[in-house]
Amino acid sequence: MNTIYIEAFSGLSGNMFLSAFCELLNDYEILRDLPKQLHLPDAKIDIEKVNKNGISCNYVEVIDLNETGTEHEDNEHGKHKHHHHNHVNENHHHDHSHDHGSHRHLKDIQKIIDHAHISVNAKKIAHDIFLIIGKAESKIHDMPLETIHFHEISGVDSIIDIVGNAVLIDKLNISKVICTPICTGFGMVKTQHGMLPIPAPATAEILKDIPIYSGEEKGEKVTPTGAAILKYLNPKFTNSNNYTPTKIAYGPGKMDFHYPNVVRISLLETKPDSTLNSYTQMETSIDDMSPEYLGTDFQEGLLKSGAVDFSISQEIMKKGRFGFILKIILKSDDINNVSNYLFENTSTIGLRFFNVERLELPRKTMKKETAFGAVTVKETVTPSGVTKTKPEFEDIKNISKDSNQSPFQIKNKINFNQ
Repeated sequence: MNTIYIEAFSGLSGNMFLSAFCELLNDYEILRDLPKQLHLPDAKIDIEKVNKNGISCNYVEVIDLNETGTEHEDNEHGKHKHHHHNHVNENHHHDHSHDHGSHRHLKDIQKIIDHAHISVNAKKIAHDIFLIIGKAESKIHDMPLETIHFHEISGVDSIIDIVGNAVLIDKLNISKVICTPICTGFGMVKTQHGMLPIPAPATAEILKDIPIYSGEEKGEKVTPTGAAILKYLNPKFTNSNNYTPTKIAYGPGKMDFHYPNVVRISLLETKPDSTLNSYTQMETSIDDMSPEYLGTDFQEGLLKSGAVDFSISQEIMKKGRFGFILKIILKSDDINNVSNYLFENTSTIGLRFFNVERLELPRKTMKKETAFGAVTVKETVTPSGVTKTKPEFEDIKNISKDSNQSPFQIKNKINFNQ
């Protein structure tokens, strides 16, 4: 499983992702047979060496062979001045007067994917990316998903672009994605619907909940395809810069900007013996409630509401009053449940919370036989290979009641290394 770090300081498109992913895999041939695998022989994969502000990298382009020869020559061998600024034509300036699939519906594209000779997981990824775009277009045009014409992404080149990314994502076996805020560009873009603001409405819809900024140069720097691929990857945006890249790849765009028009994607070092997980930490300070109300019953209810872990500590608050601070670790999806529980069961009238990351050793729970009977234990292994075993307190407490010994005595008599 791989963790990747995406730096999208000059926007995103499907081609940029294609190029960077191929470089990360050091495998450009993986896409050569994709047109045949999709039964779309009227397309081919072209790979060209380009230079972006001194950065030499390979540009992977999917070429629609139905395009006119002149237009194809301009796009394929020009000076990379046509990028994805025309929203209607996405990355390659299609001529939509022809009908080589430019009016496909979602079900037509889904059939092409289903009949392709690619992995099951790659098919699922491709379906998910198209669905992200379809839902955005459906909302913007206020039309049912099934009736939307995929003008912008129904040509063979755009289909192969998206499916190619799905194949590469599957091959990379990506488990976690970290990303910087996305530069969208600004201004207006000409589309078949008339002039539209940048980012175009469908792109803006896909980029909801993703940090973006306009940058300093006019132009459409994020395509719907690029936005949808990023959305599928479900990146985490964090201010931390403590990463260890093991491999760096650049995916160029077609147009030249003042800033280098590339996306940089890095493979990050990950340790198989630990996992970095994101949580929310919630805190509240209380000075008008007796701590005796925070006993076993309260704590059991707190865990049931969604708390993963918690602690209670004393503090001196304003006016010299003694109080205590309650700190809770929880998953972000449980914020409402936990906060409601605290408001109902404590005197607090305000909570603070923020995102935290926790490095966790892999753990497994099992039953182990002891002289006192079976005990549930949690077992972890440290990076150096040392096994740590911890008995569950509830089992120790039950044995204590039956044997007339304290829980501490029971724990010390159990040898889990036998």
